[in-house]
Amino acid sequence: MARPSPAAPASRLMRLARPAAAMAMVLAVPLTASAMASVESSTRAELARFMTVFQEVKASYVEPVDDSRLVEGAIEGMLAALDPHSGYLDASDFAQLRTQTDGEYGGLGLSVTMEDGAVKVIAPQAGTPADRAGIKAGDYITHIDGELIVGYTLDEAVEKMRGQPGTTIRLTVVRPGRDAPIQTSITREVIVLRPVTWEVKDGIGILKLNTFSENAARELRAAMVAVERSLGRKPTGWILDMRSNPGGLLDQAVAVSDLFLERGEIVSQRGRRASDIERFSARPGDAAGGLPVIALIDAGSASASEIVAGALQDHHRGLVMGETSFGKGSVQTVLPLSETSALRLTTARYYTPSGRSVQEGGIVPDIRVPQISDPDYRTRPVFREADLRRHLTNERGIENRAVEEDAVTDPRFSQTAEQLREQGIEDFQLHYAAQTLARLARNPQLVAELSGRRAAAATRVPVRSNR
Repeated sequence: MARPSPAAPASRLMRLARPAAAMAMVLAVPLTASAMASVESSTRAELARFMTVFQEVKASYVEPVDDSRLVEGAIEGMLAALDPHSGYLDASDFAQLRTQTDGEYGGLGLSVTMEDGAVKVIAPQAGTPADRAGIKAGDYITHIDGELIVGYTLDEAVEKMRGQPGTTIRLTVVRPGRDAPIQTSITREVIVLRPVTWEVKDGIGILKLNTFSENAARELRAAMVAVERSLGRKPTGWILDMRSNPGGLLDQAVAVSDLFLERGEIVSQRGRRASDIERFSARPGDAAGGLPVIALIDAGSASASEIVAGALQDHHRGLVMGETSFGKGSVQTVLPLSETSALRLTTARYYTPSGRSVQEGGIVPDIRVPQISDPDYRTRPVFREADLRRHLTNERGIENRAVEEDAVTDPRFSQTAEQLREQGIEDFQLHYAAQTLARLARNPQLVAELSGRRAAAATRVPVRSNR
């Protein structure tokens, strides 16, 4: 199927998952007269209950309340009863979503969520003030400038963390595994959502994909050209680093995958009905020139990152290395309600080319490599989709894919962060990937062999997913 074509920003937001027109098709499915009557009767009864509460609040609440405030609260409550990725976007949220897809802002560079009334860090964006200050995935932010924010809404907390570039903010951070809270002062900067950065190391092209914002695939292609020009030749191979990449636009996930694939399905998305399936396929032409590829992922790699990793893995086009990904296997449609508000609704699940759903379980790497250069690695808990309240369940159940390479622990994994620093290794996962890629360049058949063993092991040893 042809990929989505470029569009204006407003329609681009709607393509975070699937076209809004698909929703209209679902709603247009004819019902029998008896089914329609049953639905209408049930709906009328529930709406009558809602209106009773609405009228009681209007008439008896201790202070006058605007209709718009009550209706907006009702909408927010309705969507809060669904999965954690559906929600109502007011003017501030809508503007923030636009920023995430194609803008910049003054702030810290954090992706956060809400858990039990506390702000929890999903991941810091690489190279941002939060990243340089040592904020980690799984941290809890409890105070901002000395003010307790437990009980704030997520929007209120995010608003307090954003601000004028050059101003300083004090955070109190609780990190599981640490006895005392961490106090840190961070200076806000203009956070430019640069989707791609690159470097060359030992003849290897290292592509850091930070987000799937607009033009991410085009910038990734430009980075590949820049690597080749820097070397004056083709690189030994490519490392596609998608660690802590929370995802983004579906069309960019498809386009990024297409850069490494010659043919075949990239991803499919399936809605409520069995027949509601949309497939996206690769076009001829491998921009990577058939060179070996390693995709790096971790628990912060979500959504679009998992689409790319799953496509490379299923087509045996490259090795997936690192840690099991976040496990967000659903797609959201953004439906504008007005100039300043919108509805973000989960409308489908997506599946890898082999038909796997990554919902809850995530993408399991072909070769598991822990980030032992992080001194808090062994004590910091992992946070994934399955830990979110009201998350969608995996319709086919969750299986941890047992990987044969994990049967024997690599002795290098027992090293400490301090020992690695003495060797000049600041990023163990990247270092391990570069060493492995050099081996793959000498023996390209290893990619198919290693990924084939993973698939065989997954078939033999299904177990429940760990959380």
